[in-house]
Amino acid sequence: MFNAIGFRWATDADDRNKLWRARHDAYWACLALKPGHQGIATDAIVPISKLAEAVLGAQQDIAASGLTAPIVGHVGDGNFHTVILVPPEPGGLERAWELDKKIVARALSLGGSCSGEHGIGIGKREFLEQEHGPEALAVMRSIKHTLDPKGILNPGKIFLN
Repeated sequence: MFNAIGFRWATDADDRNKLWRARHDAYWACLALKPGHQGIATDAIVPISKLAEAVLGAQQDIAASGLTAPIVGHVGDGNFHTVILVPPEPGGLERAWELDKKIVARALSLGGSCSGEHGIGIGKREFLEQEHGPEALAVMRSIKHTLDPKGILNPGKIFLN
């Protein structure tokens, strides 16, 4: 169903470590698909009931973009990762970020989040207000300012001001 190749889980530490290793090596496997390309590793998370819709929509967006972007996931929690392969050509990076924005926008429209575990950083900060609202963002800014009044901790990663 849905062309899944398989499903694995682990109950002991050695098997769990192997699965974690496979998960982390997926990025390098994706890069090997297109030598000379760079990769943007991104993620989104949606309610489990919306996962199929999110992944199928992401596949459609990937196809329409003309880019290669394998989808990998530990989808039992609704989190899926896309490694967008950036072609070494003018405009390639911009095309990759536009694809990421479409995937994230769909996740948000389905009641999900712009990031399940990769964090916000620079790439997803534009989605914070849409996801959490202006009031929550004001609280986040005030906490950041309280803990970092000089703005020296991870400057510019989430808040520019």
